[in-house]
Amino acid sequence: MITVHHLNQSRSQRVLWALEELALPYQIVRYQREKNMMAPDALRKVHPLGKSPVLEDNGLILAESGAILEYLQETYDSESRLKPQEPELKLNYRFWLHYAEGSLMPLLLMKLVFASLGKPPIPFGLRSLGKVLGQGVQKAYLNRQLETHARYLESWLTDHSWFAGDRLSMADIQMSYPVMALLSRGGISDLPHLQAWQKKVDMRPAWQRAIQQGGPLEIPGEP
Repeated sequence: MITVHHLNQSRSQRVLWALEELALPYQIVRYQREKNMMAPDALRKVHPLGKSPVLEDNGLILAESGAILEYLQETYDSESRLKPQEPELKLNYRFWLHYAEGSLMPLLLMKLVFASLGKPPIPFGLRSLGKVLGQGVQKAYLNRQLETHARYLESWLTDHSWFAGDRLSMADIQMSYPVMALLSRGGISDLPHLQAWQKKVDMRPAWQRAIQQGGPLEIPGEP
């Protein structure tokens, strides 16, 4: 049976969603974040990087959300329910699978880090400097970058029902966490098509089952 090493409040929720969409049986090994929000050391016994998600299947141990989603699609989605077959849509599919973690998520992580520089666990004597530095980097670089990406996504979803075309695919599953993080902590208004996309995700029975299995997904806004 497929085993998912699942960290609470993490990107591994995407793997649970994919498994539910494919109606595959699986079991979950659960891990809780430490007080500093880092993954516990126990995950290093599963994979050297000590990160989640990790998927085990037939002796295979696989990390990285995108690689896991592609593996599940190629191995278990014989009817291509979660991957378009038209050449142009396949290119869209590939782009969004890589864009999610390659372009958008690093900016959102940087946003979270720089917004935290004025708060614990930063030493008390450095918090004022950290706050000024964090605000400066956000204003000079991050906010403008996130605005560009948000408008790009909004424009794309104006003309597309889902990221790779007119139906749900693994590209949407991969994009789910960064889009939700962008809406939560990006500080950008007037994104009706992105918000409508998230509502469609929230309404999917497979997403709801994944939340029941993995626990509530609450992506924090700016700390």
